[in-house]
Amino acid sequence: MTYCFFDFFLLVPFELIVTCLIGAALAGLSCSITGVFVVNLKMTSIGYCMAHNLKMTSIGYCMAHAAFAGAALGQLIDANLKLINPSFGFEPLITAMLFTVIISAILGPVSEKAKLDVSVILGILFSLMIALGFIFLNFIPSGVLSAGAVSILWGSIFGISNEDLLLLAVVSAILILIVIFFYKEFIAIMFNKKLARASGINVSAYNFFILLATGIVVSLTMKVIGALLVYALIVNPTSTISEFSYDIKKIFFISPLVGVASCIAGFFISLLFDFPVGSSIIITSCLVFAVAFILSPKRRRKDQTRMKIKSTEHVHPLI
Repeated sequence: MTYCFFDFFLLVPFELIVTCLIGAALAGLSCSITGVFVVNLKMTSIGYCMAHNLKMTSIGYCMAHAAFAGAALGQLIDANLKLINPSFGFEPLITAMLFTVIISAILGPVSEKAKLDVSVILGILFSLMIALGFIFLNFIPSGVLSAGAVSILWGSIFGISNEDLLLLAVVSAILILIVIFFYKEFIAIMFNKKLARASGINVSAYNFFILLATGIVVSLTMKVIGALLVYALIVNPTSTISEFSYDIKKIFFISPLVGVASCIAGFFISLLFDFPVGSSIIITSCLVFAVAFILSPKRRRKDQTRMKIKSTEHVHPLI
């Protein structure tokens, strides 16, 4: 196994390895920055929402599957164009982003005007995106079914191009600049949306931006992680740091570092054990979170507080 690991670096061009590492790092960076918003604005997964009595369906998860459905449609268009003429082609990223923009509009401005319960809209859109994605993949001609169709689900980091890296770098830079320039507004919204709205902040616009940013990041990182796994990379790094700190500044700064480290470590683990890269990255980030959960000082303090309350109730049953 060790021989195969080192043999990989001898056989594979150095430029490709560097490209993959940069792609993994940028995916971890962009997903982690977005994750700070998603986690702190309670747009997290179904299990988290159940535990905290929040919305039963995940906004971010729905955005991830919107990108999946759009990319599947793009693969279907690309496959049929190649049947007409092998030189023709279509970039699935275009339809992936188009779907995320449409879903962002539905979850944001449209849902507010329609005055519908967000959980109802989420439930419908989530199932619709999953169904459409698999229908599009099902109609891809069997003779043209390529690794690109499979990479939508599971990722294929070795298929990442310099153009993909450039887009990821630009999006990551834009996210960092927006966080820097609008930090106070985001903090206000995370702290209390009603107070933020009362102070004159356009909460709806910021929420729409977060939805849109989540969809774009998912669309761009599908080649690295895969549509079915990428949302875990959005949630895990921020959730890991949140086990140690309440300071949002530290979370904004350290969460991307954890995301980048998880992606790079997962990449090398995939080479060492011959695992899929996307799966290895997510497993690594989950293991990091598990360690943080076990060592969490915040959780120990909460447990100690519960014990004190129980002991007080036992001594003073009338309280």
